[in-house]
Amino acid sequence: MPRRSEQLRILGEAIRQHRKRADLSQEKLAEKADLHPVYIGKIERGEQWISLHALLRIARAMGVKASDLIEGI
Repeated sequence: MPRRSEQLRILGEAIRQHRKRADLSQEKLAEKADLHPVYIGKIERGEQWISLHALLRIARAMGVKASDLIEGI
């Protein structure tokens, strides 16, 4: 099992990949998920812990399942 810091990096990369596939900027994703763009950036860089609630909001905003984002962790 990957270390916590590696898990954050993997999750952040998955969010970034799905965001780009959805053709969303960090700002647009933040707006759709009702989160701050700086928070989205920190999550994508693996610098920020993310709550389950925020993960669900991000997934919903991109039209994907939360399980798609945590696959591989």
